[in-house]
Amino acid sequence: MALQAAEAIVAARGLAGLSARKIASGMGYTVGSLYLVFRNLDDLILHMNGRTLDALYQALRQRADGAQGEDGVLALAHAYVDFAGRHQGLWDAVFQFRRPQGEALPGGYQAKVRRMFALVEERLAPVVPDKSPTELVVAARALWSGVHGVCTLSLTGSFSAAGVQSVRELVDSLVRNYLRGLSTA
Repeated sequence: MALQAAEAIVAARGLAGLSARKIASGMGYTVGSLYLVFRNLDDLILHMNGRTLDALYQALRQRADGAQGEDGVLALAHAYVDFAGRHQGLWDAVFQFRRPQGEALPGGYQAKVRRMFALVEERLAPVVPDKSPTELVVAARALWSGVHGVCTLSLTGSFSAAGVQSVRELVDSLVRNYLRGLSTA
């Protein structure tokens, strides 16, 4: 219940609009009741972000199911951009949230991130069969950083001044050209 209330707040107001008081109020509970379930607000946000990562993973998997190679990578990129557009507040929260200095992310959370990159690596492997597993890991992260950048610039309205009409066209160009370059490197 607390996670659903937090998600509703973040979807409407972004991570900056989230507080324990607002979550508790949205549930009709006291603030103290949140701390019976979560260590603190950071813990609640990590759980909320974990749910967002799960939903993103399912969206990516569903869209790319059966697609391999370049088509598979493009399907993942399109699913990523679409998910971010439909769930911008929650998607932003995954990247805006910062753990306190020196506090590591829980292993389960890291596993959620790794499995998304594994989807990209699986679809890259047939395109560049000569690349080592280590090179595939780096390539997946480099390519996805580019897709994420296009997505971020699109959602913040930064492309409008540059006259960009189609985010999909940019993502397609980025993916296709990166794969071409990766194949010849």
